[in-house]
Amino acid sequence: MNARPQVIPQLHDGLRAGLEAVSAAVLVHDGERLVFANDAMLRLLGCTAADLPALAPDAWAAPAQQDQLRDYGRRCLDSEGALPAIEIEAISISGTCRHLEITARRVAGEPGGAPLVLLTCQDLSDMRHVQNSLLEVGRVMYQIVENGPVASYVIDSQHRITHWNAACAQLTSRSASLMLGSDEAWRAFYLAAQPTLAELIVDGKVEAEGHLHYGQALHRSPLLEDSYAYEGYFPQLGREGRWLQVTAAPLRGIDGQVMGAIETLQDVTTRHQAEEQLRRHQAELESMVAQRTAELRLTHQELEAFLENASVGIIATRELQIARSNKKFAEILELPADLPVSEMPLRRFFLDDGDFHELGQLATQALRAGTSLAHEMWLQTWTGRRIWVQLIAYASTPTDGTPGMWWLLQDHSEVMRAQEELVNNYRNIQETNARLEEAQNQLLQSEKMASIGQLAAGVAHEINNPIGFVNSNLGTLRRYVEQLLALTLAYARRERDPADAELAALKQAADLDFIAEDLPALLADSEEGLSRVRKIVQDLKDFSRVDHADWQDADLNQGLESTLNVVMNEVKYRADVKRAYGPLPPVRCLAGQLNQVFMNLIVNAAHAMPAERRGTITLSTGVEAQDGRDWAWIEVGDDGCGMTPEVQRRIFEPFYTTKPVGQGTGLGLSMSFSIVQKHGGRIEVQSAPGEGTRFRVWVPIAGPASSR
Repeated sequence: MNARPQVIPQLHDGLRAGLEAVSAAVLVHDGERLVFANDAMLRLLGCTAADLPALAPDAWAAPAQQDQLRDYGRRCLDSEGALPAIEIEAISISGTCRHLEITARRVAGEPGGAPLVLLTCQDLSDMRHVQNSLLEVGRVMYQIVENGPVASYVIDSQHRITHWNAACAQLTSRSASLMLGSDEAWRAFYLAAQPTLAELIVDGKVEAEGHLHYGQALHRSPLLEDSYAYEGYFPQLGREGRWLQVTAAPLRGIDGQVMGAIETLQDVTTRHQAEEQLRRHQAELESMVAQRTAELRLTHQELEAFLENASVGIIATRELQIARSNKKFAEILELPADLPVSEMPLRRFFLDDGDFHELGQLATQALRAGTSLAHEMWLQTWTGRRIWVQLIAYASTPTDGTPGMWWLLQDHSEVMRAQEELVNNYRNIQETNARLEEAQNQLLQSEKMASIGQLAAGVAHEINNPIGFVNSNLGTLRRYVEQLLALTLAYARRERDPADAELAALKQAADLDFIAEDLPALLADSEEGLSRVRKIVQDLKDFSRVDHADWQDADLNQGLESTLNVVMNEVKYRADVKRAYGPLPPVRCLAGQLNQVFMNLIVNAAHAMPAERRGTITLSTGVEAQDGRDWAWIEVGDDGCGMTPEVQRRIFEPFYTTKPVGQGTGLGLSMSFSIVQKHGGRIEVQSAPGEGTRFRVWVPIAGPASSR
């Protein structure tokens, strides 16, 4: 059995036409289905008329309000009159939410049909937006007033305080709960009753009474229309009082009438303190400026006096023209007393154009670089006399901006003459030094000759001994040889007659057995003597170094030993020699001269021995690093008589000697000191009377710089 089709109720044409003409949004349903929606409602829902049959009567409401809307429609169908309006949030097809005020009324559909629900909708969205905006603005304004950093309060037309923000409570130390509703705002600021600026604005008495209470400090504020402001000191605020910038403005209603006033109080104490401090500083600065001005004036006067009375000539030039000068300049250049500065041509003071242009170029370069110039040259005075002048110039920029130069002039003619004398004296000194060097060389040669003479006696003695026994041995050897030759000849003549009495006598006289024994000994002694002579000659050669007169690397241990052998005749009868040679690298030196030093020290050590006992001379060598350089040292020590401090201070003086007259020249140690200095070294002395003496010679292993 087929189901009967569902019949959708319809509006009669008259009602439909009327609802179409209504500008308000209108919706009709029968409790189950939407029957009709005019164009305004369709726009509100965002759908078309063809979409209506598919929508439930409550489908367009917010989900939380669909049940409410459904019940509202059913109650309407059950009642005769209009129901109270309700508010519903409508959700369009696009999802837009609108706030609607809905009024329901039951209406008749087609004749004989079921009743329908007529919903009239008024869109409250814009009104609700405005309300919310006003509420939000009100909350923001309240927060601005309440939480603003500037103290402020509001009074109504009856002077009652309606707002008292936190900053105002903090400033006055009076809470909002104490002040709100009170009409005595003055108690927070004054000791006695007087109207506040806000109260005068509310009463309209600012122009009439304002200056009576606030004096000339009261003025119109440019910030707001009909607002006033003043700055005042409130001694009762805080421990030391506060300076406040007070501004008050009226609050008007919609009709423009004054309904109250707002007063703001900005703490400007810090600014006032800064202004006060600034005024003190300004006064101090003005005093300082006055003091500095007086000091500058005094300095200017002193500078003028200094320039005028300076001991050097001073001029200022611009574009090679003299702008000013002092008395000393006129004195140096011998200027006429009545000659104006402007008539002093610079060119006149120069000997020629070349000097003038050269100084001009130097001055221009210094002026451009902003540096000083120092120069010396010949000038001529006004009278034509030549003078040697030292010039010192400094660039300057006067107040008019034209660059110039300050010049300091000193007459160094006497200095120039003194320099010429010094040059001449220097030449004379050089010549004298050359003669002294020649004399020193002659003295050195004389000392060397004296040493050689002394050595000659020792060498003669040393050579005489081996020569003596070599000569004696040769005489004996001659007799041996003559006897052997005679015997040999006799043997030759009488070889066949062994009974010859002459041959037997010769053989007995020759004593062949003794000759055979003594002859090798004689030859050996002679060879030893000749070796000693050869060694003495070699030591003399090593000592003198005649074949090594230039700087070279030498073995100082060998040189010391050779020197000892040469002077052994001076030593062996007075002292024993102990050697403590350390390994020495080759030393850059003049070996012959250092041997001369060693000889002087060894001979002096031998002569220092007392006559009543035999002494000991110790020769030591070694290497040591000092000041980043390697040094070789040679030490000659003795246990002789020693020296007093007074003698030690003079031992290196030329011609000073402690030996008897005729036994010393006094040049040995002096020449030794000079030789060691020439090698870039030094001599150290340790001595005490009765304890002996130690001389230590230090020379750089690499030699002095001049030897390389």
